[in-house]
This record gives sequence, C-alpha cells and structure tokens, in this order.
Amino acid sequence: MPSAVRFQILRSSTAALLLGTSLSIWAQGHSAPLEIVHGKPYVSVFVNGKGPFRFVVDTGTGAQAIVAPELASELGLPTIGEARLTDPTGIGSERSPMVLVQSIAVADVTFTGVSAVLHALPREDADCQGLLGFTLFRSYLLTLDYPAQRMTLAVGSLVPDGGFNVLPIRIQEGVPVFTLHMDGVQVDAQLDSGGIGLSLPQTLAARLHFDVDPELFANSESVATRFQIKAGVLGADVSAGRYTFIHPFVEINPVFPLANFGACPMQNFAITFDQVNLLVRFDARAHQFHLGALPTLLRLLNAPPPLAPRATLVPVG
Repeated sequence: MPSAVRFQILRSSTAALLLGTSLSIWAQGHSAPLEIVHGKPYVSVFVNGKGPFRFVVDTGTGAQAIVAPELASELGLPTIGEARLTDPTGIGSERSPMVLVQSIAVADVTFTGVSAVLHALPREDADCQGLLGFTLFRSYLLTLDYPAQRMTLAVGSLVPDGGFNVLPIRIQEGVPVFTLHMDGVQVDAQLDSGGIGLSLPQTLAARLHFDVDPELFANSESVATRFQIKAGVLGADVSAGRYTFIHPFVEINPVFPLANFGACPMQNFAITFDQVNLLVRFDARAHQFHLGALPTLLRLLNAPPPLAPRATLVPVG
C-alpha cells in the first residue's frame, strides 16, 4: 500500500476470519452516507448495539474487520485467537489478537459473529475506531458511490457487458484484483479504497516511460519493512474498461509486487463489487480523467515522524 502504515491479513489461527459469519437482511438494497476524507470512505457503524463509531470501508483489507484496541477495551470484546500480519515482501510478520464481535450494523444490515483483528490503525486513520474489510461483504453487491457519497448493500448479481463497465476480478488474500492497461502492458492492480493514489511496483516502473521522472516523494512503513516511495508523471495513459486516466501522477513502490488503485482514482466512480461472480462495475459520467498529485495528508509523511521507526522494521529498497 502506498500510505504510511498498511498491512495485509495472510493467515489466522481462527478459521472464522473468513468463514462462519451469519447476517440478517431486512430488505434488498440498503444504503448509508459515506464521508469522503482525502478520498477515503468512512461510514457510521454500530458495534454490539453501541455507537455510532467511525470506520473506514477498506477493500484493500482481507479481514472481515479490524478494531482499534481502544474500542475493543471499551466494549470488552473477548479474544478468540490470533492473526499473523505480514506484507507481500514476506520478510517479517507480527501477530495480533483476534476478537469476537457479536454484531456490526452498517447501512441497516447487521452482521453477527464477526471475527475482527485487534490492531492499532494507521496514523492517517487515527480519528476512527476500525476498518470494515472486503470479505465482510462477500454475500452482497457492495457499492461505493463516491460522487453521491453513499454506500449500498444489495442482493443480486452483475452481468458482464463485454468489458466496458463490468470487468472481471480475482480475489487474492481477500482483496480484489483487476487488470489495468498502460504503455502496452497489462498490469494486475488491487482495488483498494483504503489506499491513496495509483501506485506501481518498482519492477514495472522500470519498463515504463515517464513525462516527469520519478523523484523521492515520501517515507513509508508496512508491518515488517520501512522504505521510500518515489513519484512521477507517467508518459502513457492508464485504462480500465472504457475509462482512461490521461498520463497520471503515480507512486513507485519498491516493496509491493502488485499495482494499487487507491481512493483518489476510485473517487471518480460509483463502484459495485460482486464477490460471488467475481465482477466489478465502474460507473461515471466522464470517460477520461486526470489524476494529479496526491492529497496533502500523504505529503505530510515527508516530514520527520514524531517517533523513530520501530527497530524491528527491515529497510527495503
């Protein structure tokens, strides 16, 4: 992920991380307001009947949910196991407790028996209490409508349309991955509402042309590593289905092997995910977009951090 502190759930000692959640639906098609801050979508959530609490809807997180330690302590959530957190480098990992959440209610839909990872949130999400991960919504059509600032959960399915608006996805470690086209190359990219911009792996960037050559842009951390991110302006368009980003501003990540299509490019669309049929639909009024420099929030990461990096982090890149 291109933002400051990101992680990926790879394994858990509790099988309920991805299985066993029951749910109750009161009607087909429920929606709730989305608060968009620096491109990221936030919703109001009730946990065990209490709240509302502010959660990020993070399609780049493979767990059902992540809960901040302060909220888990406030609600007395019981520990039921542990999860192993790592990043795609495979260099290191850490273990975090798993807690049982009796119910999470969002958009008038209540999920019960949710296994959540207990973990401190990234610095840019410090003003919220948790994350809702992609797999929590696996039985629904999940729509993040950025222009209308609405999140919708519905029962149904998407229908392929020949690759115009509806595109195939695969789910890797609980995260949706689709195909981008740039500079004559097909690129696998995570659809990550918890990320920031359009991030490319360093190995791919070395093969591409740039209008503005990549320069050092930010310092970043993952669970196991710390590294520097470069940024530049791509010398080619990036397309997904019928939609095109004209010579976009991109980040260059030396750590992660996949591209990352984050909140800033996503916020041009209403995006609907169909996990059952492995499809995603993009809807927008325009067909061409310009993606400029990222929000000020990420730029602030260039400043010296208030605390030194953890000694266990391995320098990469």
